[in-house]
Amino acid sequence: MHLLVGLGNPGSDYAGNRHNVGFMAVDKIHRHYSFMPYKNKFCGEVSGGSIVDKKVYVLKPGTYMNESGRSVAELMNFYKIATNDVVVFHDELDLVPGDVRLRRGGGLAGHKGLKSIADHVGMEFQRVRIGIGHPGVKDLVTKYVLNDFAKSDLYWINPLLDALTIHAAILIKGNETLYRSKVMLDVPPFKDNDESE
Repeated sequence: MHLLVGLGNPGSDYAGNRHNVGFMAVDKIHRHYSFMPYKNKFCGEVSGGSIVDKKVYVLKPGTYMNESGRSVAELMNFYKIATNDVVVFHDELDLVPGDVRLRRGGGLAGHKGLKSIADHVGMEFQRVRIGIGHPGVKDLVTKYVLNDFAKSDLYWINPLLDALTIHAAILIKGNETLYRSKVMLDVPPFKDNDESE
């Protein structure tokens, strides 16, 4: 049994934010694999389905980013899901837009959603780090992550979400290296430009 967690903030005001790319990823997986409709449980939105004949739950914590771990821990405890069977999709400032890296354990780079999960269930969950880039100045980070993706981002964000979804079976089977390789082959390289938001 596996749990795919998307990190983000609940509500329509945040739906298109860079910080919500984790929600976007699990929503796409939810639709593509025809999971059951979301239900409000475990302080979040939860749905179940299957990928490559494996039972999989998807969760979008409804607690806001900083308290994500509470929702994750409640679901894990109820279904007896091991920490190493949890995959968390989240935004990553330290990667260029469109890059994806996978990591288990290690530093959390100040991501409060990840810290909350680690505080509640430990560090041995798998992370799918989705690069959103950095605004260049620390003081601009909050505004940057809580703004929607720019129109100039659409050329990479849509193919990336598709690729994360289409190749999810590889992730569920446990081949993280192949998963990243397949995803990156489907995503156009990032083009740095000065197009405004």
